[in-house]
Amino acid sequence: MGADLRTGGLPSCMLWFYLATLLVGFVLLIWSAHKFVDSAANTAQNYGVSKLIIGLTVVSVGTSAPEILVAVVASLEGNEGVAIGNAIGSNIANIGLVLGITAMLTPLPFAQSVLKSEMPWLLIATVVTGFCLFNLYLGRIDGIILLLLLGAVLYRLFRSSRRDEAVREEIAKGLQEIPTMSRGKAMAWMLGSLVVLMLSAEFVVFGASETAKSLGVSDMVIGLTVVAVGTSLPELAVTVRSALDGHPEIAVGNVVGSNILNILAVLAVPALLQPSTLLPIEFWRDYGAMFIFTAMLALFAYGIRSQKVVSRLEGLVLFVCWLSYFGLVYYQSTMSS
Repeated sequence: MGADLRTGGLPSCMLWFYLATLLVGFVLLIWSAHKFVDSAANTAQNYGVSKLIIGLTVVSVGTSAPEILVAVVASLEGNEGVAIGNAIGSNIANIGLVLGITAMLTPLPFAQSVLKSEMPWLLIATVVTGFCLFNLYLGRIDGIILLLLLGAVLYRLFRSSRRDEAVREEIAKGLQEIPTMSRGKAMAWMLGSLVVLMLSAEFVVFGASETAKSLGVSDMVIGLTVVAVGTSLPELAVTVRSALDGHPEIAVGNVVGSNILNILAVLAVPALLQPSTLLPIEFWRDYGAMFIFTAMLALFAYGIRSQKVVSRLEGLVLFVCWLSYFGLVYYQSTMSS
């Protein structure tokens, strides 16, 4: 089947089936993640949890539920390449694809909270991940390190948010947009959406792994490209909508927060459940690309004469770099298969 594709033949019926399964999985994953966040936030409020804690944990971590569930299922089924590729590829796509496209529509300013707190944590998480992966092995000790760093990040964000009235008001405003549910309804929706999340993650992992086999490429490549882009599409929709609705300062913060969780939460899953080795190219090309994209974003934020804004030109640069990386992965995967 892989030979037919490379020589210009039509894809097989089975390949179309795997791609359709992947698409259905993405749709259900996005829908159920949205319902899960709404119902979990309502459940927490119904039991008296403070809005600040809900905003910093339930909502922020819940929005990464698709990536986390895909990582869990992929790791348990021995497809850790999908999990690792999804975590790294999503960070690359979030900066290159999501911020790139959004910044081309309208310049994106860096909020003060992002400059002072979130962006430094993303840089620290990215460097720590590099140390964990440098030996080409992602193991349980690495997973524990990532989770401990995640705990430190959430704790520091909680402390800083308690002192920042603007952040507390922003979190409260975001929670007001979540539909109100009774305690029983919220609990039912939370459990039901969690079941759908797990089933849709199964669809995504099955479709991704079988697509990789059909195309003759590795699970890691599919995770870096197809799965990463699929799980980044909701981020793109939310970011573009926020920017066009007159709230462009939210865009960079959403992406930075999502990338921190991708590294520290999503990447920790395969480390703990299915320790594995990486190929040298997967470290130097893929982690290297994630590091470069993160460094570029930091340069736009802190560089000399920086306007603290991702301009339209810088957005174009990010998007072209992402397309180039995507093309490189595709070219090298077809040459090696």
